[in-house]
Amino acid sequence: MVTKKIIATIEARLASTRLPGKVLLPLGGKPVLQFLVERLKRSKFIDEIVIATSSNIENDAIESLTKEIGIYCFRGSEDDVLSRVIGAADSRKADIIVQLTGDCPLMDPELVDECVSKYLDGGYDYVANELVRTYPIGMDVAVFSLSLLKETYLEKDLTEMDKEHVTTYIVERPIRYKLLNVRADKERDRPDLQLTLDTKEDYSTLSSIVDSLYTKKTILI
Repeated sequence: MVTKKIIATIEARLASTRLPGKVLLPLGGKPVLQFLVERLKRSKFIDEIVIATSSNIENDAIESLTKEIGIYCFRGSEDDVLSRVIGAADSRKADIIVQLTGDCPLMDPELVDECVSKYLDGGYDYVANELVRTYPIGMDVAVFSLSLLKETYLEKDLTEMDKEHVTTYIVERPIRYKLLNVRADKERDRPDLQLTLDTKEDYSTLSSIVDSLYTKKTILI
């Protein structure tokens, strides 16, 4: 049996309009991006984590952090995020991509594994938990193959919006592609919650959550 390499790509950049530099803000005593990486390392399926940032000079600080924590950093287009994610996965010889973003630091590794497991069961081109939202905003994860993403990039009707948002071309064609939405159980069904990092208010909320549940030895969330 051929083992397929599964990588998590984390899209991250510093040029946020609402909260510049957000992925490097301190959270639980470390940069947000590092906090997320350490959570993802608890996944049972992810073989490697790759940061996908742009080649713009302000993102040099992101690359410096990845070197400090021993994570590979791929740099590509600022606006064509689709090509950036493809490049990141291709550079690590990945077969399967777990797509994540750097502004979701509370990502649950068990949720990631649930989505990956359902993808590996077969029968679907795209497995995600945000097709019909039941999980909190900031818990978005999608799983698909690198080959599918490459095929998407060659489509003649691909738009600039599709390039910016990576998987919209796939998601908007449910007849063509087999999509699976992973729904939250009753206890986690909270689509009203905002756990992403977009504003100063979000940062205050996330900091309070982490400060309440984090110790030096373990993270309880």
